[in-house]
Amino acid sequence: MLNGGVLVGLAVCGVGDCSGSATADKDRSVTAIDPPQAIRRHLQQRGPISPDLHAVADTAWELLGAGLLALPLPGEGATIVRWRALAEVAAVDLAVAQLVEGHLEAQAIHADAGRTMADGLWAVWAAQSHDATLTARAVDDGWVLDGSKRWCSGARSVTAAVVTARDQAGIRTFALPVREADLRFDPNSGLSSGMALADTLLMSASDVHLPATAELGSGAGWFFERPGYWAGVAAQAATWYGGAMGVARALRAAVGRREADPFVLTHLGFADACCEAMDAILERAATVVDAQAPGAARAAAWQARAAVEFVVAELVRRATIAMGAAVLADDPALARRLADLSVSVRRHGGEREHAALGADVLDREGPPPAS
Repeated sequence: MLNGGVLVGLAVCGVGDCSGSATADKDRSVTAIDPPQAIRRHLQQRGPISPDLHAVADTAWELLGAGLLALPLPGEGATIVRWRALAEVAAVDLAVAQLVEGHLEAQAIHADAGRTMADGLWAVWAAQSHDATLTARAVDDGWVLDGSKRWCSGARSVTAAVVTARDQAGIRTFALPVREADLRFDPNSGLSSGMALADTLLMSASDVHLPATAELGSGAGWFFERPGYWAGVAAQAATWYGGAMGVARALRAAVGRREADPFVLTHLGFADACCEAMDAILERAATVVDAQAPGAARAAAWQARAAVEFVVAELVRRATIAMGAAVLADDPALARRLADLSVSVRRHGGEREHAALGADVLDREGPPPAS
């Protein structure tokens, strides 16, 4: 598969340098390959991202300012372009990708609501937690938010966030101007190692007033019923794919510094196959999303997440064996990438998601035939 630095079959997002490939993309339009390539070129030209909160946030802002996050919306026929672009960010830095993923999801949520998103870098803070609950209370001139919300990535760098809050009717969705609202973020609540630089903190709100127009969608439950919900769920798998692609590229660089060794070439070939498989899985899921069939999109999202999570684990296992202790110990950037990926991929719900997919399979296929 590797020939003169070209990874045939995965020219956009592969392990190798795809600049000379004509074969891999002969069936893809120019529109389909430009955004991921543009992001990859921008990040290559930018150079290494310093391992600190400011550098990570600055990189996300740079991508936004350069117009590189103006990507096709999910369900409009080019969802895979959006996901490959996100994967390219994740291949370089998963903490940056976490911020970019949130901004892209906020774009999609506003589009689903038929609303224009205000300028700035956005996040989506929608995770539910048993020990942190954000509540919404209707008042004459709008809404009041109280309580707390965990897993608020980009807490001190985004300008606004789409947040979910609970009222008596269920979960409601709001556009929250982070820098204007009276919010508090606990600096001691951040992650200690993996994904630490995504600045994911506990947010607290006390009597935060929002106008009625701050609510997005059509009332309680809309967040989970909107057309693009399952596309957002599947997009997380694109981030994991990108993180694994970064590991595969590190393996390729390490192999290139050594004499030819059948042992490490075996693992490099396996990494190549893994990247191809993940890209194909995501492309299929993107096709289903673009068909705008909600039930099928739900199943495709679960399938993509299950398959990508499984392949990522095996790719990382083999890549770290091939690179060896010396490479892992001497490369802080690689160590951070591996720690970030281990946390990011745990957004997969494991057996709970597999069980949900299994129940969906039974619904789709019906009972087995009688013997």
